[in-house]
Amino acid sequence: MLGNDIVDLTLAKVQSNWKRKGYLDKIFTDDEQNNILKSNNPDLMVWIFWSMKEAAYKIHNRKTGIRNFAPKSLSCTIHSSTYGEVNVEGDLYFTKTEISLKYIHSVSSPVFSHLDKITINIYEAPDNVFDYKSTEPGCVSHHGRYLALVY
Repeated sequence: MLGNDIVDLTLAKVQSNWKRKGYLDKIFTDDEQNNILKSNNPDLMVWIFWSMKEAAYKIHNRKTGIRNFAPKSLSCTIHSSTYGEVNVEGDLYFTKTEISLKYIHSVSSPVFSHLDKITINIYEAPDNVFDYKSTEPGCVSHHGRYLALVY
């Protein structure tokens, strides 16, 4: 199983005010909040953690059949600038994150060695208007101008 999430950084900046009172407390664990607030780029760190949580949740949801996105119950750990893991109720999902100037994209797998074998296709509008379902992706994510398909 695969999960993925993409965040259009331009749209996120306009749509979300993560600095408002209570936002971090609702979404992030104490450790994640400390990492965000101590980061050289807190905006970026918020969306890195968010994309990791979303990518792992997509696998966990398919595995359990339970649709309950409670982001604070998903605990992220970053091991390097690229790799991390998300613990969801004792289940561990490994992540690989790409950071660009325009977007953040995370993929997730329950098997670490599978991360480097995932094929990733990212499209920017208007180049993402096509019948992507016919390509049978393992997971689909879209936000703003971006569509991310993983196989």
